[in-house]
Amino acid sequence: MSRLLIVHHSRTGGSRQMAEAAFDAAREETDTILKQAADTGPEDLLSASGYIFCAPENLAALSGEMKEFFDRCYYPVLGRIEGRAYALMICAGSDGENAVRQAARIAQGWRLRAVQDPLIVCTHAQTEAQILAEKTIPEADLARCRETGQALAAGLSMGVF
Repeated sequence: MSRLLIVHHSRTGGSRQMAEAAFDAAREETDTILKQAADTGPEDLLSASGYIFCAPENLAALSGEMKEFFDRCYYPVLGRIEGRAYALMICAGSDGENAVRQAARIAQGWRLRAVQDPLIVCTHAQTEAQILAEKTIPEADLARCRETGQALAAGLSMGVF
């Protein structure tokens, strides 16, 4: 049976909402696990058929907690998860492209296969107060997250990925 692992990190709730939306849709298609990056280890990656990595962009880079997850798990699974499907979701204040590049580069090192274009949700938070405030992701963006989760899970379930 296929299993989708959704790994997320969130400081202000945006990425968490995105990951939860993907999870809600994905679990209708296949066995799906939602885990915070800090609580995810190599064994979780090894037991999954595919992945969604969801994190905020902080200071024009992938969030530190998500990067730490990748650092901690990188070598223990290197050469053992090649070819598995993945998708990226980034919650950004203005751009998100650098966080996508960083995460995609790590996934490339693992030889994962991107099966969807990265999804960037822009909150347009520009002031200190806006950046530090709890986020509310608009329904239209959550719908895009659900589509990402459902499509990846369905592909895993049908053996397409």
